[in-house]
Amino acid sequence: MKEFSITLANQPGQLATLARSLSNAGARIESLAAIAEDGKSLVRFMADDSDAARRVLREAGLKFSERPVLDTFLPRTAGALADVAQHLADAGVNIDSIYLLHSNAEGLHFAVTVDDPEAARANLP
Repeated sequence: MKEFSITLANQPGQLATLARSLSNAGARIESLAAIAEDGKSLVRFMADDSDAARRVLREAGLKFSERPVLDTFLPRTAGALADVAQHLADAGVNIDSIYLLHSNAEGLHFAVTVDDPEAARANLP
């Protein structure tokens, strides 16, 4: 899976247009985060069809970046996230973004983007 990062104007309808375009292309949003500041919105999302998402962004003329997403499942115990974050830090891996995809009684399912995916793969549970 890929994370896409784009900047949109912080105006009504911008996210709706993006979501509709992705939907029309057959791509479902799996995870999304958006933060507005100074009239712009940083939007990061993952779609179930990276090729369709890439095509939508290109056709819209939007500048975007993409990076691989790593999947990890942590037990529902106190300190589990702190332990993994520290383990990555000790390996020199910087976390760029992290999404809680879902949680249940068994644990927490995270999607993570990092500056060194290979080192992170070797250090994630």
